[in-house]
Amino acid sequence: MQFGFTLKPDHTIERTLALTRQAEAAGFDYGWLFDSHVLWREPYVLLTLMAGATTRLRLGTCVTNPATREPSVTASALAVLDEVSGGRMDLGIGRGDSARRVLGKPPTTMATLEEAIRVIKALVEGRAVEYEGAQLQFNWTGSWTLPIWVAGYGPMALAMAGRVADGLILQLADPDLIRWFVSQVREAARAAGRDPGSIAVQAAAAAYVGPLEVGRERTRWFPALVSNHVVDLVNKYPREVLPASLTGYVRDRSGYDYLHHAEVGSANAAFVGDEVTDRFCVLGSARDHVAKLGELAAAGVDQFNLYLMNGDEEAQLEIYGREVIPALRDVVAAR
Repeated sequence: MQFGFTLKPDHTIERTLALTRQAEAAGFDYGWLFDSHVLWREPYVLLTLMAGATTRLRLGTCVTNPATREPSVTASALAVLDEVSGGRMDLGIGRGDSARRVLGKPPTTMATLEEAIRVIKALVEGRAVEYEGAQLQFNWTGSWTLPIWVAGYGPMALAMAGRVADGLILQLADPDLIRWFVSQVREAARAAGRDPGSIAVQAAAAAYVGPLEVGRERTRWFPALVSNHVVDLVNKYPREVLPASLTGYVRDRSGYDYLHHAEVGSANAAFVGDEVTDRFCVLGSARDHVAKLGELAAAGVDQFNLYLMNGDEEAQLEIYGREVIPALRDVVAAR
């Protein structure tokens, strides 16, 4: 199993780089940043600094979108970052949540997302591509391979990921739900003539090693964040198409304040109970983390992406590096 961490870009630049260096030294494989340019700092500037501060970590957005970020601009930024980092960039991309909604705009369409993925990947890898009637090519790049990770839960997102993605980002750590999503993306890949096992699966979720009650309060914001996407799904698809274990908890949700997005102690999480928090997050002792992450690997997860927003970031990285990552390094995701 591989390990990533995600930072919300609200730290000082110095602390962002210190956490990044600590994570690389602890054995993490990926460093990701949220992309919500109004709420937090600009991620591409930080990714440049993170690339200079590391030698091994792969780096990327978790996640950007093709509406606030025009695809050819995103491609240019990533191609230059590949130059800076020696080819260590990945792209995590979705329809857009906080970055769009704080502007008063909805997430973009799935068709727009799929077109953007095609354009960004081709341009970063030096291929010519037609986009909005123009022939585009970066003649100054071409030696890189850009892995594309698609974030999504719905049937259309999973089908699209099966067609075009290198990886799937699932924002939760419930093994049963992960297994359900993975089966769909693999079936979609098979239908598209692709090897179903070629699509990597990432479980991205909040986690806390320590007393259960403390962990719940430090991570309860995470199911509230996920609820934004679940509400979109409930409004789009018949409830019988979606698992009740995913959709049931949003019935008591009254609203969401993006100014307190991904924030420990946020009132956004008032409707989230312990049962959902326990399922969606990874909590308890280091031994409990190893056990649950082993279950996720058995459900098909290749990478656990630790959403590092729990108030004890340095301590959590240290515990993961000492007790969790070594115990799971040789575990292989089920195919």
